[in-house]
Amino acid sequence: MTGFWPGARLGLAAAAAGLALAGAAAAQETPARATVLQNLLDCRNVAEDAARLACYDRAAGVLDQAEAKGDVVVVDREQARAVRQQAFGFSLPSIAIFERGATPEEIDNVTGVAKRAYQTSQGKWVVELEDGAVWQQIDSERIGRRPRAGSKIEIRKASLGSYFMNVDDQRAVRARRVQ
Repeated sequence: MTGFWPGARLGLAAAAAGLALAGAAAAQETPARATVLQNLLDCRNVAEDAARLACYDRAAGVLDQAEAKGDVVVVDREQARAVRQQAFGFSLPSIAIFERGATPEEIDNVTGVAKRAYQTSQGKWVVELEDGAVWQQIDSERIGRRPRAGSKIEIRKASLGSYFMNVDDQRAVRARRVQ
């Protein structure tokens, strides 16, 4: 097997393993590497070529099985960004596994399209976006043109943890995410 280097297989396994995260690790502090990932990386220290290849093959197989069972989750930067954007408006603790390896980009606004909108008995607007997020007006400002299905909605951070919601580019009202 001299001269044989399973580059594609090892490269793919190493790249995927580099992003592997333990599914249960959602603590505030940066989690340690998953054991199956560390076992794969430890194969680099095997001196003899055939033994190193066997180690990589074995560890890559275990990693693949763990990922297939959901014991290990592989998340790329784009997926992590999408999770942060989906959670926009919720007061959640920092989830270190989505911020690992880089400074997370700060998401300070989202735009969407209203799926439906209605007024509460107190006259506050509730707007459900097509992505499932639900925002409720919390101030008493009047919205000139009523929001309806298809309305363009922009939500942006305001001061002190609050948010502004614009409906079809009208004047903003204060809002909070309820779902």
